Amino acid sequence: MAQFIKIYNENPNQKEIDKVVQVLQNGGLVIYPTDTVYGLGCDITKTKAIERIAQIKGIKMDKANFSFVCNDLSHLSDYVKQIDTATFKILKRALPGPYTFILPGSKNLPKAFKNKKTVGIRIPDNSIIRTLVKALGNPIITTSIKDEDDILEYTTDPELIFEKWQHLVDVVIDGGFGDNLGSTIIDLTTEVPTILREGKGSIDIL
Repeated sequence: MAQFIKIYNENPNQKEIDKVVQVLQNGGLVIYPTDTVYGLGCDITKTKAIERIAQIKGIKMDKANFSFVCNDLSHLSDYVKQIDTATFKILKRALPGPYTFILPGSKNLPKAFKNKKTVGIRIPDNSIIRTLVKALGNPIITTSIKDEDDILEYTTDPELIFEKWQHLVDVVIDGGFGDNLGSTIIDLTTEVPTILREGKGSIDIL
């Protein structure tokens, strides 16, 4: 059964963060808050954990389009091909924030992503997840937790999330109520930025 760990966004407790980092380093799955909806993720370097997420989501690994949560833009050069100044300016303007940017993937992508031409990058405006990524030293795979409810697409209450997911994951972080609107997804690999999904982030940043 999963651990249920309370962490405050204003001032994440390092002891609790370290507890979650240890779980991630051991290949565990974690549910965490972002600046949009709650996400499910694992350490980007743990292939078996990524496969577990794909299994939970009911998708094949080669069809999985998981995004990476980074702490800041310094991680980009590890996983993304060189980008032009205009693209970088958009990222700088928008992040941290409720956006997922599709960028050209580099040759250094972890084993599970070797055949991917593009990669989705998230830097949420949420201290909990960014402190977690920083302490881990690697990006975290992220995928939204969908709800089977016809009215609500996403569960926002961490206690209800725990109730539903406690036997599927290793940690559920209670970071307070989440949002029920996903991130705005923008493809920056095309000549002109393409909006793939309009979510919480304003498209005025383009």
